[in-house]
Amino acid sequence: MFGFLKKRRLPAGKRPALAADERVLSWAGSTGDNVVVVTNLGLWLPGAGERLGWHEIHKATWSGRQLALVAARELPADTPGDYTVMEDLPPLVLTLLDPDRVPEQVRTRVNKSIAHTSHHALPGGFGVRVVARRVSGVDGLRWTVRYDEGADRTYPGVAEETAALVEQARQSMGTPATA
Repeated sequence: MFGFLKKRRLPAGKRPALAADERVLSWAGSTGDNVVVVTNLGLWLPGAGERLGWHEIHKATWSGRQLALVAARELPADTPGDYTVMEDLPPLVLTLLDPDRVPEQVRTRVNKSIAHTSHHALPGGFGVRVVARRVSGVDGLRWTVRYDEGADRTYPGVAEETAALVEQARQSMGTPATA
């Protein structure tokens, strides 16, 4: 009776090792008897054994059967400011056999993680995107920059201009850098 009200349960053998304050919000079967698990802290990918935080997902698109993700990683960089330089990883495409609410949850959570985003021209003819992200379970904002593809971060004045742009964005949000 009332089967449509029954909540889907993630099979115990497919449940990832969740953090103490982490809870499953949605999940979907994927190819090869794998699952994709959405939690309040991030997205557990099939076979990865680790969570991709919402703040680490640069882009997510849903085609009706496939969820395409572009995650970002930190680049080692000596920055004159209190921010992190990021670069996109190759796209990851997941086929969801029974998507349930996974695409909706991914979209909502990635969008909610973005507190500020702006794109600016830099010396050398390229640009930089300044982004402030909320990190699940952490107070405050994480400031990152992503240079346009092919940008030369060593071009004279780029590091200083980037630091100034991040600080300007912080000030506009009332979150100046902590020295």
